[in-house]
Amino acid sequence: MIIKRVLNNNTIISSNSKGVEVLLMGKGISYGKKKGEEVDIEKIDKTFLLRDKATQSKFTELLINVPMEHILVAEKIINFGKIKLGKNLNEIIYVNLTDHIHSAVERYAEGLILKNPLRWDIARFYQDEYAVGEKAVEIIQKELDIALDIDEAAFIALHFVNAEAGKSFDLAYDVTEITKKIEEIVKEEYHTEFDERSLDYYRFITHVKFFAQRLLTGEHYEDEDEELLDVMKQKYQNEFKCASRISEYVKAEFKYDLSSTELLYLTAHIRRITKNL
Repeated sequence: MIIKRVLNNNTIISSNSKGVEVLLMGKGISYGKKKGEEVDIEKIDKTFLLRDKATQSKFTELLINVPMEHILVAEKIINFGKIKLGKNLNEIIYVNLTDHIHSAVERYAEGLILKNPLRWDIARFYQDEYAVGEKAVEIIQKELDIALDIDEAAFIALHFVNAEAGKSFDLAYDVTEITKKIEEIVKEEYHTEFDERSLDYYRFITHVKFFAQRLLTGEHYEDEDEELLDVMKQKYQNEFKCASRISEYVKAEFKYDLSSTELLYLTAHIRRITKNL
């Protein structure tokens, strides 16, 4: 393999047999080396092949300024997340999570600890991703000897949520806030708490999270169920009243009018989660 670019003493860019650029990491792998020279295969510890060129470019830029141990810790966490979640992750997580861990370590060295006001909600709505975040805090403690606050588990969890959906960090955070607010409206309307372990609760929260994503990205269902909604209004008056409160909140906060189909689905999910009260 031939060196195409030296980033630092521990990282170089080369190309594989198909001419695709790869990032090679290893302690002192590029020491004394120049472009066009052979790579010392025995010094390669890690190989990164990111298929998206834009992501590859961002990751390359990141490698110039981030210590190798931070990159390796991020990779270990991502590998754990892939196994735990069993889902495809957008490659951008290699950039975003590495950058987050590096920034968090720097913040903690300066005594700056950020609190996450939605930590408990993220833990409830994204249980598997939050479990990955908790494991990440353990890995960072073990590998870097830095005891991050548990709030970091929630921040890290959202990076995995975003990598699953291919969305931005801010979107996942906003989705959590909207989901929490809608859940609170239903709780207030029925003066109750819910069994968060139940299948009906899981279905309800899943629907609300996807609804919040559509709301924030400007997508919505067309008005195709007005007649069926009229039936639901009569049959499930309390549930429709609750759905209407949610509609009022969404319109006031986001200038977004719920379609008949969206109101129908909300009413149906509220009926399902409250039917045994």
